[in-house]
Amino acid sequence: MVWTTYKEKLRRLSQRIVEAQRPIRILDAIKWDPSIEKELRRTHFKHMPKVDAEYYKSVPLGFDPAQKTADLEDIIRDIEVTLGAEDELGHLLKATAEQYRDVVQMLLARGTKQFWEWSRKLYGSPKDTFFDDTNKIVDLGQLLYKILNGLKMEDLGADYPETLSAQDTVDILNKRFHTYFTENAVEAKISDGILADAAAGGDVVKIKEGATFSARDVDILEVHEGWVHVGTTQNGHNQHVAKWLSKGPPRVSSTQEGLAVIMEIFTFRTYPKRARHINDRILSIDKAEDGANILEVIEFFRTEGYSEDECVTNAVRVFRGGMPEGGAPFTKDISYCRGFIENYNFMRSAIRAGRPQLIPFLFAGKLYVDDVPLLYQKYKEGIIDPPRYLPPQFRDMNGVAVWMSFSSFLNMVDLKKIQEHYNKLFRDHL
Repeated sequence: MVWTTYKEKLRRLSQRIVEAQRPIRILDAIKWDPSIEKELRRTHFKHMPKVDAEYYKSVPLGFDPAQKTADLEDIIRDIEVTLGAEDELGHLLKATAEQYRDVVQMLLARGTKQFWEWSRKLYGSPKDTFFDDTNKIVDLGQLLYKILNGLKMEDLGADYPETLSAQDTVDILNKRFHTYFTENAVEAKISDGILADAAAGGDVVKIKEGATFSARDVDILEVHEGWVHVGTTQNGHNQHVAKWLSKGPPRVSSTQEGLAVIMEIFTFRTYPKRARHINDRILSIDKAEDGANILEVIEFFRTEGYSEDECVTNAVRVFRGGMPEGGAPFTKDISYCRGFIENYNFMRSAIRAGRPQLIPFLFAGKLYVDDVPLLYQKYKEGIIDPPRYLPPQFRDMNGVAVWMSFSSFLNMVDLKKIQEHYNKLFRDHL
């Protein structure tokens, strides 16, 4: 038998996971045919679309679920045999393979209540709590709803009209990506097969054909889709051992999306309307969990001032894969706010503990925030590579360090009393 090193074993197992997950495409497997949206509009949103388990039989998975499950089970067993039951990186590899196995089960349950049960296991629920085990994700959503709806665009300064075409946006992004991704080929391109206005792949940012954008939207796409989603994928690809970090199982969704939101905020590129879009999805998922159907969720978005296209697009994001009748939503979109809270508190904790060197490793690949201390330890052992592509705010940590230092104190201040003080001033003078 040929002797192999620990790194060789880890890389081979890692590569097996990468290959096993390759044909699994969650969003492709749960997307709706455009004819369903057309029928919704034709009936003036009065009739429920027929999207059930029978419908999804016509939407191919692109792989044999029984064989894929068996392959993943083999990998899970081999990880424990090869690396040992107590190996810490082995635990990460197992968790990743187990999640892909669960994804297969979720996709087999498309159009049923069980789809939501798997989605809740993989991505969570708006009713999940944060670290203190009292505040729920939906509580954050309801608080943000009140604050964001009290802000008027005309009071915030500059206006950003959507005057840039999809091709304009692609051209601008490609110039910026060429400067940022100096060692890997990354590009933006037009696509007509995506639900959102933009979507990131391994080395590409797809821009929806026919969509229009503002200059601020393009700035956001640069950092959200480019620096974070594509950047972490490329950093994962560039790992010489830990190739699994180039792929994103559901367990990393909150860290990925939360990091993207943080970059929008740290670069002062986001704006209330966009934050509302993200937040209202949490509220709509909660409504759907409680039994609201797709027509009721469309009406919710309509009452919030969204265009008809936005109402439909947002609602489809919630109900794809599940049941339009309600009670079984796709819960992935809670990741944005959940991840923001998790990542922000990790950064604050790292600064308070005198461990700022951990924070850039959030960009080392597709990972969950709680993995970072272990991955940093393995970096010092020569197993994990540092992130090649880092936003400037994380290449020079001085600003982040000061921000988090002040932030730690702000939690100690009684906001209720401060708000009462300023509310009185506002009433007296405005």
